[in-house]
Amino acid sequence: MEKVLPLWHQQHIVTDTSDFYIDLVFYNYILKCFVIIDLKTTALSHQDIGQIDMYVRMYDDLKRNEDDNPTIGLLLCTEKDETIVKYSVLNDKNELFASKYLLYLPKEKELIAMIEQDRQRFELDNL
Repeated sequence: MEKVLPLWHQQHIVTDTSDFYIDLVFYNYILKCFVIIDLKTTALSHQDIGQIDMYVRMYDDLKRNEDDNPTIGLLLCTEKDETIVKYSVLNDKNELFASKYLLYLPKEKELIAMIEQDRQRFELDNL
């Protein structure tokens, strides 16, 4: 029987008491930091934010070298709830981010509307 390899291998990280599997880990040589990406097939939840925050803290503690910059965490989910973002560590930390992803390329009008909504939200947040 032929073995089928997965599209990616999760990064296995071990602590004194537990094992964890991070979806994707990259090292950015320009920024000199690790970039952790956690992929979710559901809407953003506070549990997901806690998980990515923990992964970033673990990577900084267990893997980061002295000359590396702090690890960046990126949480990709199907829906992003701005209220959850506002009242979570995502609002306070410069190295944690959440973003919505699409399973399809939107039509030009949809993309323009999405960009306009994000621009207006950004302007309101920075008043």
